[in-house]
Amino acid sequence: MQEIITGMESEVRIYSRLFPSLFSKARGSFLEDHQGKKYLDFFCGAGSSNYGHNNANMKQAIIDYLNNDGIINSLDQLTQAKYNFMNSFNEIILRPRDLTYKIQFTGPTGTNAVEAALKLARKYTKREKIMYFEHSFHGMSYGSMSVSGMRNGSLSIDYKKNVIEMPFHDHPDSLKRIKDYLESCDVKNLPAAIIVEAIQAEGGVKVASKQWLEEVYALTRKYGMLLIMDEIQTGCGRTGTFFAFEIADVKPDIICLSKSLSGYGLPLSIILLKPEIDCWYPGEHNGTFRGNNLAFITARIALNYWKDSGFSEAIKLKSEKFVTYFNNKNIELIGRGLMLAFVTPNADVNNRLQQRLFEQGLLADTCGCNDNVIKFMPPLTITNEELDEGLHIISDSIESVCN
Repeated sequence: MQEIITGMESEVRIYSRLFPSLFSKARGSFLEDHQGKKYLDFFCGAGSSNYGHNNANMKQAIIDYLNNDGIINSLDQLTQAKYNFMNSFNEIILRPRDLTYKIQFTGPTGTNAVEAALKLARKYTKREKIMYFEHSFHGMSYGSMSVSGMRNGSLSIDYKKNVIEMPFHDHPDSLKRIKDYLESCDVKNLPAAIIVEAIQAEGGVKVASKQWLEEVYALTRKYGMLLIMDEIQTGCGRTGTFFAFEIADVKPDIICLSKSLSGYGLPLSIILLKPEIDCWYPGEHNGTFRGNNLAFITARIALNYWKDSGFSEAIKLKSEKFVTYFNNKNIELIGRGLMLAFVTPNADVNNRLQQRLFEQGLLADTCGCNDNVIKFMPPLTITNEELDEGLHIISDSIESVCN
């Protein structure tokens, strides 16, 4: 197995290095390798499996759709599956939150949604610059990387053009630096938009406060900029509410959604845009795989979790249980909802802790600008018994590695 991987797969691979097992099955909160060992999944496909693996209702819907010869890829043609998803999204997510948005289906990944958002912001405002934040992450295509503050080897390429980097919420002079910059600009040199994550997931699970988000939003109103909220990893309930920005009184101009939107791990990415900024010409932004009908089918079923407040309340209770468990052990966690993290002293300790967790049967991702954060993202549907099992593994591993 290792000979095939090391001999044939590109060196760019990462998660097969973090989790060196040959996985063969997945169900609910668990993955299983080819030898039958089970792993609690607190990685969730980097947030693409919020509702667990192989949800029975979603799986049956896929089977039924295939048996009925349903359309698979339809580009941006209207299909019954697409219509049903759009209608449900409006009725279940947008209307109850008093949000009025149009939906643009982009290419299949999160970075495609970000690229579309940047392109639209520049077209609508007729400005070039985009403001973004240190330690942010918005994707790995050219435009998305230009507004990402995470540093990697690709920075040897000069793509940081027409962008302005600002310190994030955790910097004491963040707002002052933003205000000073904007005040120094004449109208034509103002940014087209500010792109922001309510929680910097890859940047180390750094949580922006309600007040900070509202002040950034107010600045976009004052200076005629668009606010782009990147909800690719934080959206679909990961932080306890469907959108992470719901803690604040803001109404973004553009919202990027992907990862768990399909509910089943199938590729599906969209941007939500205010109707007044929809200035596209037909076909001006497109992509072959915008019409993933299997994803539309499962996404509609995933929305059923959000028909009332019960699911959100359950996430909050599980989060409180998670945090309280470690508070009682004098271990501090950061984050919100079921995006929680533990900060280690350095990258070496972090790597040893991540490996220890894996050996004990739990998958967790590493993150942070200094590679010293372990991020825990269990399925939102995890049972209390499964959560207890995971908490014991994490606690024992921290004590073993960090003490």
